[in-house]
Amino acid sequence: MVQPSHFGRYAVVRKLGSGGFAAVWLVRDEELDAEVAVKVLAEHWVDDHDVRRRFVEEGRFLRKVESPYVVGVHDIGSTADDRPFLVLTYADRGTLAERIKAGPLSLAETVEVIQHVSAGLQELHDRGVLHRDVKPENVLFRSTPTGERAMLGDLGLGKSLDAVSRVTMPGGTPAYVAPEQVRGDVLDPRADLYALAAVAYAALAGQPPHGATTLAAVLAVDGPPEPLNAVRDDIPAGVDAVILRALEQDREQRWPDVRSFAEALKKAAVKPVAPAAKAKPSVWPWVAATVAMAVLGGVGGYLGWQLGVGRQWVRVDDQQHRLTVELPRAWADDRAGDGWRPQGSTSLPALLVSEDNATWHQPGSKVAGVFAGVLPSGDLPTAASLPKPPDCALDESSSGDGVVTAKYVDCPGGMTTYERVVKVQDALVRIQVRAEDAERAEKVLNSVKYQPQN
Repeated sequence: MVQPSHFGRYAVVRKLGSGGFAAVWLVRDEELDAEVAVKVLAEHWVDDHDVRRRFVEEGRFLRKVESPYVVGVHDIGSTADDRPFLVLTYADRGTLAERIKAGPLSLAETVEVIQHVSAGLQELHDRGVLHRDVKPENVLFRSTPTGERAMLGDLGLGKSLDAVSRVTMPGGTPAYVAPEQVRGDVLDPRADLYALAAVAYAALAGQPPHGATTLAAVLAVDGPPEPLNAVRDDIPAGVDAVILRALEQDREQRWPDVRSFAEALKKAAVKPVAPAAKAKPSVWPWVAATVAMAVLGGVGGYLGWQLGVGRQWVRVDDQQHRLTVELPRAWADDRAGDGWRPQGSTSLPALLVSEDNATWHQPGSKVAGVFAGVLPSGDLPTAASLPKPPDCALDESSSGDGVVTAKYVDCPGGMTTYERVVKVQDALVRIQVRAEDAERAEKVLNSVKYQPQN
């Protein structure tokens, strides 16, 4: 079309881009002397009432959210030929798609973008709206006084959660859409979560996870994409695990929501390597030794994903299937696949499964997880000799029937910590559990089981 001079009071500067349903123009608000963007319905859709309705509905969805990480709607109007237009925040630094085209982003850049976009996406979900078309083209960048921020835009496929509580029409961008959205299933926010993870994958790999170009190809995908740390060698295994979990074909195995995915990604991307701490003298010296060896030895405990414990809970066991624990799925993201045994031992199991194994041993660490280790023999210690976590307060302790337990509260970050030693035949099993929720910590503590060899 010929470039118009104005949309209402908005003077046209230049065309920014166009798609199947609309064109976007850079304009100047002559009354406020500010640059904004105007999205105008394409001429050939002017008589399609359903398309017009969805176009205006996009503006209503965007107006539901007051977030710096979602493109804002400032006004709505109609052109002289009766085409609706939306006046939007102008993203002056382009799109994520343009940046990926120039090459993969660094891990730090990707994590920052996902933090911004996830904040906007979670805000939409909290307001009862699904985006349904999260992709690099819809991640926009805007200048700020201190740099820039990423924003989520284009809710042309947006739907209210009430609407998607029924079977929906298939749709979305093949390279980023969740399989359940292609099938037309009843949707929930985990469809957007999948798409956001696909965006993260594309930012790091330079290409989407499966490369599907049609909706039919999405349904033909069988299995996970190529691991990111096979594509480039600077991606930590923890980051890979966080993203691949969000890309699970079965949404029940994904992160529960966008917020938990973003938090896990940020945590996995920043794992400081602390120097090994010197073990403090103790009346019970093997406690410090087992923890130190666990940290230095690459702790494991994986060969036991047993689903069915609960939607968000899994069972993990050590390499020998003798130590088992049931725990929240989110805790199980940092683990090694080959198991671990204490130095000098060829048969005694141990496992550490936590949100971040690299910082588990650091004093005052706010990391939820569980450690369990086995020693061949010894006397059951007293409650008073159990190790006291730094900066925690003893809440209660108990002993009897071969079990000694101490509960510590007011730990750094509001964590509750349990220490327990159990005598099983001639062996001692030492268990430590940390969690923000005391009931959850106790549930994990009581789930630890040890099966001695006959």
